[in-house]
Amino acid sequence: MFSGIVAATGRILNVSPLEEGVRLTVDVGSLDLDDVQLGDSIANSGVCLTVIARDGNTVQFDVSRETLNCTVGLDAPGEVNLEKALRLADRLGGHLVTGHVDGLGEVLRFVPVGESHELVIRAPEALAGYIARKGSITVDGVSLTVNQVDGCDFSINLIPHTVQVTTLRRLATGSKVNLEIDLIARYCERLLSMDRSAS
Repeated sequence: MFSGIVAATGRILNVSPLEEGVRLTVDVGSLDLDDVQLGDSIANSGVCLTVIARDGNTVQFDVSRETLNCTVGLDAPGEVNLEKALRLADRLGGHLVTGHVDGLGEVLRFVPVGESHELVIRAPEALAGYIARKGSITVDGVSLTVNQVDGCDFSINLIPHTVQVTTLRRLATGSKVNLEIDLIARYCERLLSMDRSAS
């Protein structure tokens, strides 16, 4: 589990093809690796990946073809948002995040508004019902609060700090982003659907 509070931005240095998927070599930047062991989980732009090798400030991950098919940003060199898995005693600064991407969103608008930025994203229709005003959503691994919802489109206000310390600063109209809906919304919908089917 993660919190959606990005600890550092890293960079995918190399993408090596495997029989079914790819192996990533990632420079983790300022991410502290002192307590990271082989087999630990690190979220890369919202995708939970397992550490398979370490060498100095670089870490390797294997990414399956299935993961590549339903995410964006892991198939070529470039920046990634990084977060180590939570410990039970850690503060939950964002919200509970699994690192399992539910779908891809498309950026409709990313513009400055005063000191902040307005980010408007179109979600897949299948996810729209899980997105609520003042609710939580994860965009490329960043825990964010939804300001407004209009059908499949939702808007977020990004404070300057978030823009500065995450890869979201590089977004533009047409960019694809990894979305993970709120875990609580997912379970509420499941419980309600079970109640409806039982009646």
